[in-house]
Amino acid sequence: MPNRLAGETSPYLLQHADNPVDWYPWGEEAFSRARRENRPILLSIGYSACHWCHVMAHESFADAATAAVMNRHFVNIKVDREERPDLDQIYQTAQQMLQRRAGGWPLTMFLSADGTPFFGGTYFPKHSRHGLPAFVELLEQVATVYAERQEEVAAQNRSVRDALQQFRPAAPGDPGSFDASPIAAALDLLARNFDPRWGGFGGAPKFPRVTDLALLLRQADPALRSMAIETLRRMAAGGLYDHLGGGFARYSVDERWEIPHFEKMLYDNGPLLALYADAWALTGDELFRRVVEETAAWAMREMQLADGGYCASLDADSEGEEGRFYVWTPESAHALLTPAEYAVAAAHYGLDGPPNFENRAWHLCLRRPLAEVARQLGLPLPECERHLAAARGKLFAAREGRIRPHRDDKVLASWNGLMIAGMAHAARVFGRADWLSSAQRALAFIRRTLWQNDRLLATWRDGRAQLNAYLDDHAFLLAATLELLQTAWHPDDLDFARQLASALRTRFEDASGGFYFTSHDHEPLLLRPKSGYDEAMPAGNGIAAAALLRLATLSGDADCARAAERTVAAFWPELRQHPGGFSALLLALDDWLSPPDLLVLRGPASDVAAWQRQLAARFLPQTQLFALPAGSENLPPPLAKPLTANVNAWLCRGVNCLAPIDSLEKLIHVVSKPKNVE
Repeated sequence: MPNRLAGETSPYLLQHADNPVDWYPWGEEAFSRARRENRPILLSIGYSACHWCHVMAHESFADAATAAVMNRHFVNIKVDREERPDLDQIYQTAQQMLQRRAGGWPLTMFLSADGTPFFGGTYFPKHSRHGLPAFVELLEQVATVYAERQEEVAAQNRSVRDALQQFRPAAPGDPGSFDASPIAAALDLLARNFDPRWGGFGGAPKFPRVTDLALLLRQADPALRSMAIETLRRMAAGGLYDHLGGGFARYSVDERWEIPHFEKMLYDNGPLLALYADAWALTGDELFRRVVEETAAWAMREMQLADGGYCASLDADSEGEEGRFYVWTPESAHALLTPAEYAVAAAHYGLDGPPNFENRAWHLCLRRPLAEVARQLGLPLPECERHLAAARGKLFAAREGRIRPHRDDKVLASWNGLMIAGMAHAARVFGRADWLSSAQRALAFIRRTLWQNDRLLATWRDGRAQLNAYLDDHAFLLAATLELLQTAWHPDDLDFARQLASALRTRFEDASGGFYFTSHDHEPLLLRPKSGYDEAMPAGNGIAAAALLRLATLSGDADCARAAERTVAAFWPELRQHPGGFSALLLALDDWLSPPDLLVLRGPASDVAAWQRQLAARFLPQTQLFALPAGSENLPPPLAKPLTANVNAWLCRGVNCLAPIDSLEKLIHVVSKPKNVE
């Protein structure tokens, strides 16, 4: 018989609906039973693309004997961390505090009936190994401690609650003391941790730290900028990138970016689209163009629903094995290709070398540049390009016939915000109407399904929208809407941006500055997080501050600018003391110290579009460009420039606006100069 999870929409929870475990979703029903029966709670948090979540589910949660022990001693709650990032933040913090080491997924926490954790860990095996106790033995021990040592548990719970309250920012700083010193310190830290051989920072595992790379890319110093470019190049050449289907996996298990943890997350690929578009604008490197084109195609082909929303993730596993969908053997590839095609593909992707995945299979990486392969084979480069294109097409088609990894098809507001922003930014840089349409359809879907009665909901699946939205949902969608406005002006998008900004300020802002992760009317929890630290995704406070500053620039809304300033002030003491990991906030600080230029184009539609294409293909990270053809009405005052027969450009830097410019060549010359050069 299905358990209580059968009525949920989360694919992760539904994966556990047939477990013999008497699972509850998070809610009052479970806590009431725990209080009534004086039982501890076993809280398990994971997500559908998580490999070790699947392992623990197969070993323990699907096992009748293990489930019987769980049901006898505990009230069991299963949570999808993607739907409830608030709970995940709280209990990951508690796990690190209790165990003195990093958490992860699956997260396994034991709670008292009031929700306070008294013990926890991550993955526990069915049988003891690698220094981890057998799960059933652990369950029995925890149940005994809870039953026989309740006073000790209660005392520890009080300490845990007190300790959790310390996870709050210090008193805010004075905006009068803002300077660029935290940015300089963060850049110095990145430079000292940069891996000059393989790119990235530190050793294995390596993650695509998008806000760090964005901060480096913005710098005028070629040495700093080159760290970002080299990292992006190494990531694109390694196995983190899917060379047949496009898109990036979550992280690399090695320092060389060679073997990934194969899950593909929407929240990585949206920001990476924007980064690679900017890297192409800076360098003209065709590798970066190809990555953008293929990743955008992957997102539309595999992640976008017919109704417009983007799905959350693709699993790491298929047929019960991690990476099975993606890896090859030389024999399987050779059987699909002509001898000439195989010779080129094998040398280019490393099929002619030893296996690189678990000593038994080959995961494709760019081993040799195609020009080198051409010299090695004695073939003209154009001929090698044709052979490689044919080989890629055949390998991709054959791979499409395999059993695919599971797709988590819920639509999350925050993650859609990241992909909409990335797709819109790439569409502007490359002039791609199809990418712009994809981003617009996704935003329309969010507004149609998740924006209800002037309130944002967090998640949608199978026609059901639910859960109070979080800071990230509002901040990421606000930033995405601003990207869309710069790509194609629509007054409705400006209205939506204003509504999101208003919701941010009224429902999330702390009176002392910054934004809580949960709204003022959210259910009371052990902790109300308010963090500026970048984790797997950029910090909502950093994205909110930068987006509010940019909305203020285009709309003239001083309240938005003041809210952004208060946010930077709220985290100023942390930025001064240890700026590493705060790159989203540092980007906002950079915008506060040197406000983005406002560049407005007015004139006939076709001419305005031509100017926009030329400017958008240049890397201008601190310029907001709005192309407003004839017919654009009800413009906010900063954008309401006179309409003339020919294109005119108005460039404003802070409160100083230059005389209108009617020459594209002159405009490009002016915007390309550093701000301090007249």
